[in-house]
Amino acid sequence: MARVWDTPVFLVATVYFTIDALFSTVTGPITAWLSKKGWLERIRRWVTSLGPYQSFALFAVPVIILEPAKPVSAYLLGTGHFLPGAIVFIAAEVLKLTVIERLFQLNKKKLLSIPLFAWGYGYWRRMMDFLESTSAWRTSRRVLAEALERIRNLKSRLRSRFNSVRANRLN
Repeated sequence: MARVWDTPVFLVATVYFTIDALFSTVTGPITAWLSKKGWLERIRRWVTSLGPYQSFALFAVPVIILEPAKPVSAYLLGTGHFLPGAIVFIAAEVLKLTVIERLFQLNKKKLLSIPLFAWGYGYWRRMMDFLESTSAWRTSRRVLAEALERIRNLKSRLRSRFNSVRANRLN
C-alpha cells in the first residue's frame, strides 16, 4: 500500500522543489543584498526592537497584502491574460517570500516565543522533515540538482562559445 504513494509524493516533491528552487534563486540574493544595505539599517533596528506580538503582526502584513495576488493572477490566467497573470503571481510571491524570510530571520526568537506560532512552526517543520526523509523527496531533489547542474554547464558552454565567437570577430 505504501508504494501507491511513491509516485504522487515524487511528483509533488519534484514540483515543490522546482518552484522552490526557482523562487530561491531570486529571493536568496535579494534578501542577502537587502541585508547589506546601510539605508535599511534603521528599519532593521526598528524591526528587531519590536516585541513578540508586534513582530508577529509585522510578519503577517506581507501575507495579508500580497496573498490576494494569487486569486488575481488566477483570474488573469483564467481570462486568457497569461503574461500579466504570471507576472502578478511571480512578483507577489518573490516579494512576499523575500520580506517574510527577512522578517523571520530578524525576529525568529521572538516569533517562536509565541506559543501558537511555535506550535505552527514546529508542525510545519515536522511535516517538512517527514517529506524530506522520503525516498521520493530525495530522488526529486537529486533529479532537480542534476537538471540545475546541466543548465549551469550549458550556460557555461554557451558563454565560452559566445566569447570565442566574439574574439574571432575582433581579430
